Amino acid sequence: MHESMELHHYTTEGTESFAEALTYFPDPGEFKIGPDQYLDHIRKAKASVGIPVIASLNGSSSGGWTKYAKQMAEAGADALELNIYYIPTDPKLTAEDVENTYVDILKAVKSEVRIPVSVKLSPFFSSLANTAMRLDQAGADGLVLFNRFYQPDIDLDELKVKTNTLLSTPQAMRLPLRWIAILYGRVEADLSATGGIHTANDCIKMLMAGAKATQLCAVLLKKGIGEIRSIEESMGHWMEEHEYESVEQMQGSMSQLKVDDPSAFERAHYMRALKEFKPVP
Repeated sequence: MHESMELHHYTTEGTESFAEALTYFPDPGEFKIGPDQYLDHIRKAKASVGIPVIASLNGSSSGGWTKYAKQMAEAGADALELNIYYIPTDPKLTAEDVENTYVDILKAVKSEVRIPVSVKLSPFFSSLANTAMRLDQAGADGLVLFNRFYQPDIDLDELKVKTNTLLSTPQAMRLPLRWIAILYGRVEADLSATGGIHTANDCIKMLMAGAKATQLCAVLLKKGIGEIRSIEESMGHWMEEHEYESVEQMQGSMSQLKVDDPSAFERAHYMRALKEFKPVP
């Protein structure tokens, strides 16, 4: 929809200026409408690599979700991640209405494709554990924690609302770490961690909390794709040093179900953290 509106803008802007305006129309061949370019990218990626290709889908209507999900599967995607980038601003919408939107989208997509489907969630649910359970029961193969909404800023000179892209910091991983540890063993869907994962230690912590996968973004934008190899090698060294024979041996070992003090992942830990805090001299 955005690309269609952008094309309309550039092919009509200035046409009222003078009769010859049509002569400086952009070449329509420069524009690809809808998912065509992305579908082509999926095909090329699938033909070029020997690892699974997971496509990301963000729709705006029930028909759009199912239509593009089928096209991505047909293009060769091994799985889909439903990136439901949805901020409910209507005060008349209830929490149940919002949750139903997620469940309905998942069910609609699952009814059209036969490949695994994961849902990327935001942390802003009144009962995240219940929402995760509902999605699990609706057939989600995976849950990705968490979607990171880019927040607007205000330009004090121009007095305009502007975008301000801020990459994640390592501190951001604490939120998905907590909830993955809480949800591990309580839902059948695989759990994937995203947000603030920058080092091998970050990946190991997420796996121990219960994640089946960790997603990298900011660190690769800063250091390049080669950082993946460095992180993987560092993880291998750590596992050898601590006598872990496999990743599966680590997964969930520090989840809420496995640790000696389950309250550490809940509010009880808040008071303990405050008491143990020591200011820097």
